[in-house]
Amino acid sequence: MSLNCLIVDDEPNAVKLLELHIQQTTNWHIVGVCYNALEALECLKHHKADVVFLDINMPRLNGMELAGLLPSHVKIVFTTAYSEFAAASYNYQTLDYLLKPITLTRFLAARQKVEAAFRLSAPADKAEEQDQQDYFFVKSGKTLQRIRLQDLLYFEGEKEYVRVVTSKEEVLVYKRLKEIAEQLGPPFIRVHNSYIVNTSQIERILDNHIHIADKRIPLSEKFRPDFMALIQQRFL
Repeated sequence: MSLNCLIVDDEPNAVKLLELHIQQTTNWHIVGVCYNALEALECLKHHKADVVFLDINMPRLNGMELAGLLPSHVKIVFTTAYSEFAAASYNYQTLDYLLKPITLTRFLAARQKVEAAFRLSAPADKAEEQDQQDYFFVKSGKTLQRIRLQDLLYFEGEKEYVRVVTSKEEVLVYKRLKEIAEQLGPPFIRVHNSYIVNTSQIERILDNHIHIADKRIPLSEKFRPDFMALIQQRFL
């Protein structure tokens, strides 16, 4: 996927490491490198950025303050040495929160989140491509069961099995929830060690629980940041 990104950080070594990760593992175009927030605002007047890699602790105008000035279509990946701002960062259009020094493994996880978010927001170019993605097959016993994505409510892990729950039926498959999570992207997201939900089927979120149909699904702290980042894309 081709995206335009901007790096905003006052630490040259952190900038160089991030540039290396981007250049070696993505097809993204770095439209600019800025060492303070004011430079970034000026750069954005002349260059379109899809995502900004944004440090927090910077002089004059910090990263959180800059985040509040960015257009809503510009997504943010915070890059910082301070873990205490993680919760507050999701008040903005944040896709991920990376702690320095940023390892390659952690960057690759962030890349997946960023590209998944842009795939979700982009309309399908062809009806055929959309049709290819609107169903899959699961093996239950000796039966191959066809499941339509639009009917899926959630997946529930039960040791070595997963219960696939749709609006019409439930199917038990011999597979681990982790394997399913690795195969699915938005609008599906893991919210608990035992659950993956279809965010398009959520009726409400209340008291750290997700309500889908007549099911009350717990939202764990481990998965909450990624879940809220995805949900935030649908805020009015």
